[in-house]
Amino acid sequence: MIRVLVAEDQSAVRAGLVLILRSAPDIEVVGEAADGERAVALARELRPDLVLMDVQMPRLDGVSATRQVVAEGLADVLVLTTFDLDEYVFGALRAGAAGFLLKNTEAKDLIAAVRTVGRGEGLIAPAVTRRLIAEFAAGSAREPSVDLSVLDSLTRREREVLSCLGEGLPNAEIAVRLDMAEATVKTHVSRLLGKLELRSRVQAAVLAQELGI
Repeated sequence: MIRVLVAEDQSAVRAGLVLILRSAPDIEVVGEAADGERAVALARELRPDLVLMDVQMPRLDGVSATRQVVAEGLADVLVLTTFDLDEYVFGALRAGAAGFLLKNTEAKDLIAAVRTVGRGEGLIAPAVTRRLIAEFAAGSAREPSVDLSVLDSLTRREREVLSCLGEGLPNAEIAVRLDMAEATVKTHVSRLLGKLELRSRVQAAVLAQELGI
């Protein structure tokens, strides 16, 4: 069972999201929040598996709320946005969000995305994610470049996995490409995130793009 907290300030939209999620037998909506501060407070109290977080909310915006939730290790965060590529999304990814969805996403795709994140897969809708990663990396190119020495701590296999993340591949596809068990891929992803001091797979994918791996 995937325990989800829904954070959305528009009551009608929030009710619709809750209705969709509750239609899935393996998803439980454990709480609802109408602003960012409440979302963080409920995440601390309820410890859900996932927070479905709108980026534009009163009192505390979704990016700041995401940063707090991720920093405290309270839950994975799946960001909801009106636009597919905007600074809110980039800010949320910098804050450690596991991925993002557009608000006009079909019901079945919303449920699939929650299940994907629930399995520990941070990259949602590969085609969209690859575009997002490329845009994010291009924007980051104006910032100080990442020191290649950060890769020195990685094993050869971890570098290969990082390269696959940079292409937006989910664990199952990485497992096929590198001829290893999916559980082994998950272990490599977890280890390289720790070594590189990253909060999410998406951040790792962006780093791979920045370094041209």
